[in-house]
Amino acid sequence: MRRYGKHTDEDDVRVRPGRRGSRPRTSIRPKHEDAAEGFVLTVDRGRLTCLVDDRTITAMKARELGRKGVVVGDRVGIVGDLSGAKDTLARIVRVEERSSVLRRTADDDDPYERVVVANADQLAIVTALADPPPRPRLIDRCLVAAYDAGLEPLLVLTKSDLSPAGPLLETYEPLGVPYVVTSREELVDGGAADRVREQLNGRITAFVGHSGVGKTTLVNALVPDRQRATGVVNAVTGRGRHTTTSALALPLPGGDGWVIDTPGVRSFGLNHVDPSRVIHAFPDLAPGAEGCPRACSHDEPDCALDVWAAEGHADPDRLYSLRRLLSTRDRREGD
Repeated sequence: MRRYGKHTDEDDVRVRPGRRGSRPRTSIRPKHEDAAEGFVLTVDRGRLTCLVDDRTITAMKARELGRKGVVVGDRVGIVGDLSGAKDTLARIVRVEERSSVLRRTADDDDPYERVVVANADQLAIVTALADPPPRPRLIDRCLVAAYDAGLEPLLVLTKSDLSPAGPLLETYEPLGVPYVVTSREELVDGGAADRVREQLNGRITAFVGHSGVGKTTLVNALVPDRQRATGVVNAVTGRGRHTTTSALALPLPGGDGWVIDTPGVRSFGLNHVDPSRVIHAFPDLAPGAEGCPRACSHDEPDCALDVWAAEGHADPDRLYSLRRLLSTRDRREGD
């Protein structure tokens, strides 16, 4: 049966497109200049919860982003349905330049970097003084990652009612890292949360720590209207149970700062860290390193930092602390 009239031209003829479509692909991508600004709160199986103005929306990563990852803390451009209504889905079309990136690897031999959070400016390292016992090597590794990423570290020591904080604090005193010591009772009455909150105001703070140290309990005390599940320490192994399975950004009451609760870690690989960047976190030692031989590990006979400290330009304890941190890649975290 004839489908077209007697006087047809090529515009009237329907052409069945091939498998790749009827138009060639182009490298030109839309700029999405009208995209709304958003802040990534959490990521769950490809769905991203973002804050746009005062609305929480669900979004997917657009195909034009390719393999570029989107993580908690990212500032993004979003298009599509931004109403935040149920069953609506928007698209993330742009990831803004990051001011900082906290990374880790599964272990020191793993070349694959995992971005923990983006755009944080402080890293709260939470460790228990007992139940489970503190792991100084894990603390050292978190400090190295913080210095490498340009984040200011904060030590938060929990369960001081079970063990004194003095011996552990002496280890980190030469580093000048600020700290807060809390007990379980203070978490209940709110005193601990108030002292920690003083260190968080006006900042985006990522919380990291070994499972079972009370990290999520502390976050719940800081943001009481958003309670996350907490667990207990296994009496046989002495290890905590993972109860936080994904990172989540939460606003501090009053809108002055953010806390990002991350899953508990049992290792913190540093394969991605360039040791030469860590010394920049030691402004009293960095000038002395200018006289070091090329590719100096800062722990060898010709290291100029020995002379720098001996001449009184820096405290020898600070040099010892730097070398302890730099050598932490070669030591087991449980040592």
